[in-house]
Amino acid sequence: MIVRAARSLESKTRDWLTSPSPQVLFDRQLIWLSLGLLLTGLVMVSSASFPISSRLTDQPFHFALRHLFFIVLAISAAAVVLQIKLEVWLKYSSHLLLISLVLLMAVLVIGKSVNGATRWLPLGIFNLQPAEVAKLSLFIFLAGFLVRRHGEVRETFIGFVKPLVVFLLLAFFLIAQPDLGSIIVMFVTTVGMLFIAGAKLWQFIALVIAGGGGVLILIIAEPYRMRRITAFLDPWQDPFGNGYQLTQSLMAFGRGEWFGQGLGNSIQKLAYLPEAHTDFVFAVIAEELGLVGVSLILLMIFCLVFKALIIGQKCLDKEQLFGGFLASGIGVWFAFQTLVNVGAASGMVPTKGLTLPLISYGGSSLIIMSVAVAILLRIDHERRLFELHHDQRSCDESSESEE
Repeated sequence: MIVRAARSLESKTRDWLTSPSPQVLFDRQLIWLSLGLLLTGLVMVSSASFPISSRLTDQPFHFALRHLFFIVLAISAAAVVLQIKLEVWLKYSSHLLLISLVLLMAVLVIGKSVNGATRWLPLGIFNLQPAEVAKLSLFIFLAGFLVRRHGEVRETFIGFVKPLVVFLLLAFFLIAQPDLGSIIVMFVTTVGMLFIAGAKLWQFIALVIAGGGGVLILIIAEPYRMRRITAFLDPWQDPFGNGYQLTQSLMAFGRGEWFGQGLGNSIQKLAYLPEAHTDFVFAVIAEELGLVGVSLILLMIFCLVFKALIIGQKCLDKEQLFGGFLASGIGVWFAFQTLVNVGAASGMVPTKGLTLPLISYGGSSLIIMSVAVAILLRIDHERRLFELHHDQRSCDESSESEE
């Protein structure tokens, strides 16, 4: 009896390993990548937040439990969004953008201030950051605009400028918070989506020059931004002042070496590195998991971004323009925000308050980015449905012709 059961188990295992996976109408790898990043974020936020949780609340797992709660909210929101057809997003893209504008205006009036920035609306269970909603809203609106005015964007300068006016309107309210990091992410993603839509090269050159000049003016206009730039250029000149956060982050990277100090063994998170569980959680990852762990996490994010861009390209090839532009925009968004977060932690770019996608602590970012992944899954699902129906129609037509 035992021998027969063992042989049956061996046969089933061999069949499972050797048989090709059945055709499905969703991207399973995208789901596993997203869940893997969420689980990695939960583990690393729990580790990084342990000291500050103990110090502020006398509960070592306070922030870890809150992050778990955010993950549950994020997965629940993603499950709901997954049921919404793309045509609904296209139809109500303008309404969603209007809601984002109202939230951006509301945060300036009744918002909660932290470290001199007014970026959060208190909702009781968590603080909503309207900038995160505005990012996704802008990209959905822009994808819809590119569908409706695709020829105008490619052929006329006015068509190229119109979506930039919408971006500037959002940027006006974001700079009042202030939140320069979100503005830069939205600008780069907007440029990327316009490039994919086929706008003329000289327009991009002019836009990049104008955008770079605008960012430079905003940096010069605010002394604290200039201090960040000088601290970025030489953090060791003032290691206990303006360069303190970056020098502590660089120490964490140095201690990590190849394989890290081990999970939970970070020294920098012990009240040395500010924002260890939020903006600088990547430094704790580098210290505890080393270069190998960092590389694996970056590889997972790269695969997710690559998936988004491939989904976008396949949709564009099938003339599903809305899904194609939106998937490409989400891919650029995730890639650039990861670049800024990792670059700030490792001293490659000036410090900006941007989260690491699906990993850093923060309810708004976690929920909105999980919703973005759900939209990606929906885009891919509708593309696969379209191809399936097209193949069935071709088979029916061929069988009719044979008869």
